[in-house]
Amino acid sequence: MSGPADVEYTGVRELRGPLVVVEGVSGVGWDEFATIVLDSGERRHGLVLEVDRDLAVVQVLQDTAGMGRTGTRVAFSGSPLRVPVGTGWLGRVCDGRGEPADGGPPVLGGSRAAVGGAPINPVRREPPNEPVLTGVGAVDVLTTLVRGQKLPVFSVAGLPHLELAVQVAAQATCGGEPFAVVFAGMGLTHADAAFVRDGLAERSAARELVLFLNTADDPVIERLLTPRLGLTVAEHLAFTEGRHVLVVMTDMTAYSEALREVSAARGEIPARRAYPGYLYSDLASLYERCGRIRGRPGSVTVLPVLTMPAGDITHPVPDLTGYITEGQIVLSAEVHAAGTYPPVDPLASLSRLMRKGTGAGRTRTDHPAVAAQLIAALARSRQVRELADLIGRQALSPTDLCHLDLEGAFRSRFLAQGTRENRPLDASLERAWEVLLTLPRSQLGMLPADLLDAHRPSHQQTPS
Repeated sequence: MSGPADVEYTGVRELRGPLVVVEGVSGVGWDEFATIVLDSGERRHGLVLEVDRDLAVVQVLQDTAGMGRTGTRVAFSGSPLRVPVGTGWLGRVCDGRGEPADGGPPVLGGSRAAVGGAPINPVRREPPNEPVLTGVGAVDVLTTLVRGQKLPVFSVAGLPHLELAVQVAAQATCGGEPFAVVFAGMGLTHADAAFVRDGLAERSAARELVLFLNTADDPVIERLLTPRLGLTVAEHLAFTEGRHVLVVMTDMTAYSEALREVSAARGEIPARRAYPGYLYSDLASLYERCGRIRGRPGSVTVLPVLTMPAGDITHPVPDLTGYITEGQIVLSAEVHAAGTYPPVDPLASLSRLMRKGTGAGRTRTDHPAVAAQLIAALARSRQVRELADLIGRQALSPTDLCHLDLEGAFRSRFLAQGTRENRPLDASLERAWEVLLTLPRSQLGMLPADLLDAHRPSHQQTPS
């Protein structure tokens, strides 16, 4: 049971960071939406985090700055936070709470949905089996994104993960089917927020984009709401409006830091590296909202971006994310230092659902074999490079020398592309073939003979 919305409580016992502790409440439930009226008449909003007898702990979305224990009134709505949903969000730029940041009117919709959402029932899940093409060759060929998949990008501070996220959001398509992108930015600097808006202006003008931007100086609580808002809007666009929706969320490390800060303010016992013990379930409650539903149109695909503190892939945020998601795209400081964009490390990256979304009738018949052969060749190339460091290049066999040169050819001919270059899949696959054909035929055992014959003239001679 929940308290009536017209009852206002004035018993503010404590203000603690972003939290308000209200006493004397009755019939208030967890996750309930609250309206807070200050002595000045200013209205703020919050969510109930905890209820203990007649005490309610409310997290204030706009923070508690300027609030006092006296003169503050709190009213509870009797239901969780709900927002309008529908196509009215398309083309809009909003802050992390969903308030317009583009000078337009508030977003309206034909219906409202709870921001908390719920994971898709596993029984009703449809297995992902169609690709989302991003126009980024390294992603489309080697770690193909599949509709309904959750595929994170692991990065380090200083690498161009935001540029890659914006490029994917600007270029992604589903082969002509109805498509939309929801971009949720968390903890961004104002310069980064401006970069995102500029980079996605064209897609926004085409009414194919919803943009939520939470900046670093916004209240920390808002950061927890931003991805949930984005996913709520995406679910309606997908499962009611029939669109395929890509949700890009960056940076999930900033989100997790906000979760840790709120947990500390609540006085909870910290777990690993001071994060709350429920970090895993909290991240899962976001990631598991993606997928396809049997009998319903559309899909929700999630691309979370996170920075690994000090490059530590065992840090709780990337570690737990890896358990929940279906692969990862790892960015490399070494590749970035060599001046290559995007600095993807192909041997550390993986899309576990790639084989479900590639091949005949989906991408191209030769796609799975080319991707597998290219990864195998790059792994051998790395081994040869380590061997050359030990015994010297002059001691290598001709075949080893071909492998040694492969990595450079891979970076310059296949991996490197511009931040605004939208490369078709066919062009990316032909570049992959070009790199592979620098090797002797004897080293291309993962490629069927008919494919090799089609791409390499029979009279062409190569060292064996």
